[in-house]
Amino acid sequence: MKGLLRRIGANLRKAWPWLLARLVLAALMLLKLLPADFALNLIDRVARWLGPKQKRHRLMLYNLKRAFPEKTDEERLKIAMDSWGSMGRMAAEYVYLDKLFDFDPERPGRGRVEVSGIPLFLEIRDLKGPFIVFTAHTANFEMLPVAGNAFGLDVTVLFRPPNNPYMADMVHGFRADRMGALVPSHAGSSFALARQLESGGGVGVLVDQKFSKGADTTLFGVPVKTNPLLAKLVRQFNCPVYPARCIRLPGNRYRLELEPALTIPRKENGDVDVNATAQLLNDTVERWVREYPGQWLWYHDRWDIKFSEDFKNFTV
Repeated sequence: MKGLLRRIGANLRKAWPWLLARLVLAALMLLKLLPADFALNLIDRVARWLGPKQKRHRLMLYNLKRAFPEKTDEERLKIAMDSWGSMGRMAAEYVYLDKLFDFDPERPGRGRVEVSGIPLFLEIRDLKGPFIVFTAHTANFEMLPVAGNAFGLDVTVLFRPPNNPYMADMVHGFRADRMGALVPSHAGSSFALARQLESGGGVGVLVDQKFSKGADTTLFGVPVKTNPLLAKLVRQFNCPVYPARCIRLPGNRYRLELEPALTIPRKENGDVDVNATAQLLNDTVERWVREYPGQWLWYHDRWDIKFSEDFKNFTV
């Protein structure tokens, strides 16, 4: 009998990822029956209610305290609540992205989405060589590759798939229909990106993900490891690097910003300084986050401190 129960339990554990993916998909399809603005505002309120009940809320407040020691507890709590709301909105925006992304390069300024840096998009499009665009987990960063497609850019996007394989397939299918070529983040992904650059195409990467090994840098004055992949690709292909971000605006509107190419730090012999370049990426992300702190994903363990003694002793 015990053996039978163990087998049933094992089968249920195997089935749970599939069932969870089906439940999420069903919830999103039901959400799609609602008007977009109503649904986005509703999911914002739901996320603000659910978020503080999650274990990650404590990590979020800890990250905020270290990043903004000058702010009061009330100010940091407001940022945390805004961040939960932003995450909820992003989940709902997957459903409505076809409706929300209404930017037309031929008729700019007439829709819900506005674009800052249109001449730079055209500059990248007309480049006769490889390029890199980087962003961070700010607002709905998924809109950036969609905008690249709208301008006819040939960009391969590096992304981290969900741990649930069924949800990963679902998300990949959704993204691929709207964002062009995608490369899942794994051990061989750097070779796929290198091939794209070698062929004269572009690469899009997120640079604010947790990384246990890498370049020694700081973010908000706190030591952190940063993935050196982008800097190494620049060193290999000597290509321009453009920062890009999404900003949420009032009324469920969005602004996509493409900034001029960075001046890449170099050593005395002219080689790319990998550590200094990684730090420059962090400085850019920090500038963005300081401007709109409630639009960044504070709940993720960017500083890899979840098991540190300091965090264990932190109380809300």
